Amino acid sequence: VKTQKNLLNPQLGYHTYYVYIITNKHRNTFYIGVTNNMKIRLLQHKENITLGNKTFASKYFLENLVYYEKFTWIQEAILREKELKKWRREKKLNLIRAFNPTFEFLNCYFE
Repeated sequence: VKTQKNLLNPQLGYHTYYVYIITNKHRNTFYIGVTNNMKIRLLQHKENITLGNKTFASKYFLENLVYYEKFTWIQEAILREKELKKWRREKKLNLIRAFNPTFEFLNCYFE
C-alpha cells in the first residue's frame, strides 16, 4: 500500500550494502568485507577482539574503518568484494588513499 509518506521517500524499499576495508592501529593489515549494516558490523569486529574470538580480523586487531563503498544490490556488493580481495596490496592502498588520503579512521560516521 502506497501512502503519501511512501511517495515522498524514494529510498523506501531500497537496501544499502557496503563493501568495506578495516585495518589495525598501525594500518599494516587489511580486511575486506560486505555488510548491510556498517554500525553493527564494526561493533561485531570490536566485540570479536574483546572476547578473543578466533577470526582473521580479531587475530590482527582489525577494527578501524578506512574505506567503504555503497551499493543498492547485494550481488554487486559481493562481486566488488571478491574483486578487491584479488587485488595486490599496492592497488588496495591506492584505492584507500584516493578515498581517504590521510587514512583517517572513519568509524565515527557509523556510530
